[in-house]
Amino acid sequence: MTQTPEQSRSTARRLVPLVLLVAATVLAYGLGWHKLLSFETIGLHYEALRSFIGAYIVTAVLLYVMIYVAVVALSLPGGLVMTVSGGLLFGWQLAFLATVVAATIGATIIFLIARTSIGRPLVAKMGPWVERLSQGFQENALSYMLFLRLVPLFPFFIVNLVPALLNVPLKTFVVGTFFGIMPATLAFSVAGSGLGSVIEAQNQLYKACLETADEKNQCAYAVDAGALITPELIAAFVLLGIVALIPVAVKKWNKRHAEK
Repeated sequence: MTQTPEQSRSTARRLVPLVLLVAATVLAYGLGWHKLLSFETIGLHYEALRSFIGAYIVTAVLLYVMIYVAVVALSLPGGLVMTVSGGLLFGWQLAFLATVVAATIGATIIFLIARTSIGRPLVAKMGPWVERLSQGFQENALSYMLFLRLVPLFPFFIVNLVPALLNVPLKTFVVGTFFGIMPATLAFSVAGSGLGSVIEAQNQLYKACLETADEKNQCAYAVDAGALITPELIAAFVLLGIVALIPVAVKKWNKRHAEK
């Protein structure tokens, strides 16, 4: 069906935030900003960063929050590096709070853009089965949101989009995200706060290598963030996710027995 001029303008206005977000993401990747989100970058500037934070703590925290929001909103790789580095630079207490707030803001930006630009119109076009899925999700939205956030098997970006497509209320999304990311954020912030000696040792090894190596690329700067993600840690998050689904299971069990 042909759209009227007013409908066309409404569609165009609705797509503007999405176009701007995509353009910003392409620009970030094109300029290579995502490559800066590494332990090598943090480690090689560790002393300078610590000095700046010591002198301008409020400014430093605000900059950290702004960068983290941009990383999440633009879906750049490096969320784990940012979280661990936050604990390393600020201490786990301050990093934990700043990271949870920043990640929630960034996720909410994607959620709102997705819901406004593609969420409701796409669901309306995909048929009644998606509507039924949306209704089922909304009945237990908070439990499902907590499960998706707690279990580290689902990419953060995907968990921002799915609720938007299924018409999850904004308040539920924000609450589920804020509390759902707390366990992982706390774990990695605490882990990061203990990496100071590791970074300093790696810096000494790297500088010593540079003094003797013929070429800079012969010296590797190695701090493996993946080593922080142990099977035991994943199992703990999965168990927390299962706990989040207990209310859903209880509700379905009660409903089934009430119908008998």
